[in-house]
Amino acid sequence: MSWIDIGHVDDVPLRGARLLKTHIGCIAVFRTAEAEVFAASNSCPHKGGPLSEGIVHGQSVTCPLHNWVFDLNTGEAQGADEGRIETYQVRLEGGRILIDGDAVARRSAA
Repeated sequence: MSWIDIGHVDDVPLRGARLLKTHIGCIAVFRTAEAEVFAASNSCPHKGGPLSEGIVHGQSVTCPLHNWVFDLNTGEAQGADEGRIETYQVRLEGGRILIDGDAVARRSAA
């Protein structure tokens, strides 16, 4: 696995998100606690809502368009909703956020 440094944990607001722009689209990086981050596709499968603009709570994000809730660990929609978002492995090292570069490279453009 190759890890890519994408910034400092303080670059992402607590219970907020920032976008990571890649050559095939945007990935949302979520900070759910002081030292806890997740990365997932930025687009809700329901209506394409920008998840980086959603509400971050616990280890989940709620889509700002139609309130679909996604578990940031698995990408699965919670509750009665059916759907899934792509998730990416991230880790913290010395306050820096690292993302799995191999997984990002394998991401399909669809």
